[in-house]
Amino acid sequence: MSSSQNNCVLSQDILMEILSRLPIKDIGRLKCVSKGLNHLVSDSTFVKLHLQRSSKNTHMLLTFEDYHINRTRNYAVVCPVQELLDHPSSTLKTLHHKHLPFNRKYNVLGACNGLVCLQDSCIDDEFEEYWFRIGNPTTRVMTKDSPHIRLNRRDYWLMFGFGYDEWSDSYQVVLLDNNRNQSQKLEVSVCCLGDTCWRNTLTCDAVTPMIGLQSRGTCGAFVSGTLNWLVYPRSHCDDKRGPKMNELEIFCYDLRKETRSFFSMPDGILEVRAFEPVLKVLNGCLCLSHHHEDNFVVWLKREFIDEKSWSKLLNINYQDDIDQCPSYMNVICMREKDGAVLVANTVFDANFIWYNSRDDRREGREYYGQDIWSLFSYDYVQSLVFPRRK
Repeated sequence: MSSSQNNCVLSQDILMEILSRLPIKDIGRLKCVSKGLNHLVSDSTFVKLHLQRSSKNTHMLLTFEDYHINRTRNYAVVCPVQELLDHPSSTLKTLHHKHLPFNRKYNVLGACNGLVCLQDSCIDDEFEEYWFRIGNPTTRVMTKDSPHIRLNRRDYWLMFGFGYDEWSDSYQVVLLDNNRNQSQKLEVSVCCLGDTCWRNTLTCDAVTPMIGLQSRGTCGAFVSGTLNWLVYPRSHCDDKRGPKMNELEIFCYDLRKETRSFFSMPDGILEVRAFEPVLKVLNGCLCLSHHHEDNFVVWLKREFIDEKSWSKLLNINYQDDIDQCPSYMNVICMREKDGAVLVANTVFDANFIWYNSRDDRREGREYYGQDIWSLFSYDYVQSLVFPRRK
């Protein structure tokens, strides 16, 4: 047999299939082996294939503020879910010391396909300007500032969101601007990654976001190509008594169709006053949490397009567990296989609490320190996605 017959040359397709199953760190090392491998693993086709093969629900993006000697520092760090569930306090402490804080007070608008959107702003007497940057914490690549959008300062809330439209292969920042020019209208503006300006995509009747003390209502939850916000019912916007939980609505903006729709709260939700509800994404599903008397209630929407797919994840009594500020309880992460859920009381008590969602049983509690406030989490997947339009 000749030596040429012994040579085995893999086709590029087979090589991509093999390499797409490797962890990010190993692929990073391959970039240094040869120009050919560097070109292969940097190709957009390979990047998308690797993202498809990446394990989901294994990492979280944690954001928090550190108050130290009258100075606030903001962090956004990636953490394995397993480490958080096993040793949450020590993991948070390690992340705190390993990662540098932002040099500005960025607002995290969301995370999608391994990219994180950071928003900044500045204010003068009459106007406020907003812009954003998008980065990949895994590859440590960050965009420059986006085009600025300049708005008159008014006493109402703006709503932002960050998501991905698979059809156009575009990462988008969405702004919902209520009551522009006192017209009682909502204008939706979009800026895609790589755009040179913002564009208006929709004008409709104004809505009022349901915003709690944590101000999470201003950031949309991205699921299945849509951004979602909790809003007051349109018929109760002027009701000073405030809406009940079963009267709230979810405002849904479709990134591909550039349309809006509404859907209702879970069937069976109590007719109680809406107290600090939070809408977020947990394990790829919409997650709704709220308080009722001494209970913290969490719902999960398993199938986004199915209105009836809401199910109750937790219904826990915190009277014996939490003595201060129950309104600052956040669901941090969960593990489906055994029903483990990690919840954080993020202000004065600064505690992690483990629960078993199968029987609403508390399984442990751990203090993580009073210097860290406003702890919040986002679904995150490690990826090679470039934070720029190629």
